[in-house]
Amino acid sequence: MNLIERIERQNMKKDVPAFNIGDDVKIHIKVVEGDKERIQVFEGIIIAKDGSMNRETFTVRKVSYGVGVERVFPIHSPKIEKIDVVKSNRVKRAKLYFLRGRSGKAARFVEKERFFVPGKESIAAKAAAAAEVQTATSGEGAAKS
Repeated sequence: MNLIERIERQNMKKDVPAFNIGDDVKIHIKVVEGDKERIQVFEGIIIAKDGSMNRETFTVRKVSYGVGVERVFPIHSPKIEKIDVVKSNRVKRAKLYFLRGRSGKAARFVEKERFFVPGKESIAAKAAAAAEVQTATSGEGAAKS
């Protein structure tokens, strides 16, 4: 692992929920106005994900007062307080740019069924499970020595 990759791993958030393209999300953003800080919520549908590791971003689209608004958020930004997945939708594409030309019922998706979906657990849960497996395997090796 090189130096840049090690620095990027240190700056990654541990509590990022698992979300996919097509999910309806609420992003709680820290907004600074003068000397005051408040939390503002941006709610919309994820239409794209790009990048990897520390540079990973996702694009959220919502319609506000009849005007489509899109915003790109870095997943590991300190400005993002938390991300709530409101609803998981079933989609068949990696990029949902076609939603820009649709409105109303034409822009709807079918919601995923409410059962366990492999790969939908949080990144923190995956990291904890990996650490647990690693300590278990290292403990076995020490016991045999």
